Amino acid sequence: MPLNYHQLHIFYLVAEQGSFSAAAQALHMTQPAVTMQIQSLEDYFGSKLLIRSTKKLELTEAGRALLPYAKDAIGLMRSTEEAMAAFATKLQGRLQLGASLTIGEYVLPRLLGPFGKQYPDISIALKVMNTAQIMDEIAGHQLNFGLVEAPVHHPDMISEPVMADELKLIVPSGHPLASRERITLDEVVTYPFVLREKGSGTRQVMETELIRLGFQPERLDATMELGSTGAVKSAVEAGLGITIISPSSVKHERELGLVEVLDIEDARFKRQFYSVHLKSMLLPGSAVTFLNYLREQTLTV
Repeated sequence: MPLNYHQLHIFYLVAEQGSFSAAAQALHMTQPAVTMQIQSLEDYFGSKLLIRSTKKLELTEAGRALLPYAKDAIGLMRSTEEAMAAFATKLQGRLQLGASLTIGEYVLPRLLGPFGKQYPDISIALKVMNTAQIMDEIAGHQLNFGLVEAPVHHPDMISEPVMADELKLIVPSGHPLASRERITLDEVVTYPFVLREKGSGTRQVMETELIRLGFQPERLDATMELGSTGAVKSAVEAGLGITIISPSSVKHERELGLVEVLDIEDARFKRQFYSVHLKSMLLPGSAVTFLNYLREQTLTV
């Protein structure tokens, strides 16, 4: 039998996971099927690749030599999938993805409709959760990939930018700043603020830019810190303070005349949204197509 990519993928995953059972679970295969594929690969090369013991799994010298080539093969197949996804006319399947709060509640809903019309045979199951939960479910093979508001640094995962966003100043209708054409940071920081909780992606972007502009975030008059963008919006609408969040999250409120979206002179609260998935797993063509679709989108106020 000729050498095939599937066997290399199985070998790489067994080596990375350190066990046949973990690799079988990740691949949705039985453990005997995984063992059989590894044996076929060893027969092809005429050399043992793995040393099996009751305590642990170790690579032989031949296995260590093969591992980087198997990794390169996975990378090449991933690049091939991405290149050819642009030419796909008929895609189907079910995508399991997770998204952080801002992306899942305010960005994706208005993008899923047009995508669904273009690819009606792809169904999407979306879970909205925090980044840590998304990473846990990706590692447990419960999600194909995740969408988060900051790059993820994990040895087993790939994090890639997919969309750009820029936070803006949000004030309630009738606020003294609402009708101003030119607004400076010195003026803005004299007003009470409603903020996302510390550690949130939105809060981090805001604080990083304030520091760049020479203002220490702890000097803000923060009347309250809230754990969701929805709660922040409600507080701003009620006149409890102003805030800096994604304009995507207040599109509806702005159309109703409840809030105004404003720029602060010289301030650029820019950020990237990122996709996250396991290095050892190839994304299906439908997932590659969806991510390419997101990269083509421009977020507007």
